[in-house]
Amino acid sequence: MAGLEMVFFGVLVFVVGVLVIGNAWAVVDARIAAGDAAREAARAFVQSTDAAGAAAAADAAGRDALASEGRDARRATFDVTGTLARCARITVSVAYPVSLVGLPWVGGPGRLLTVHASQSELVDPYRSGLPGVASCATG
Repeated sequence: MAGLEMVFFGVLVFVVGVLVIGNAWAVVDARIAAGDAAREAARAFVQSTDAAGAAAAADAAGRDALASEGRDARRATFDVTGTLARCARITVSVAYPVSLVGLPWVGGPGRLLTVHASQSELVDPYRSGLPGVASCATG
């Protein structure tokens, strides 16, 4: 019987280690999904045909990207800064909460960790359908 408690302790450490790795992977996977959503939202914004619907198109494209990766798009928040004008830089920021498993020795019950991703795009200066002239500085 001597030493059997060490086997149980070893199994417990192994299980906790697997859960730590699972939590880390959940955060990495959510960060990748948020980055993809930000990229698709930024692309939809700069390719939109009208300034009024650009933010809505970006939101819809970002949520579709999250849904295509099996994520609940309603949990994400999108923030678009910038305007749809030639040479304008827009930035889309996405925040997505990740549920973590509670682990012994590491923390109490499960908690939420919010991952953030952002993408910046430049509106094409030679794009048709937008008013004004290109005013990008070259060099």
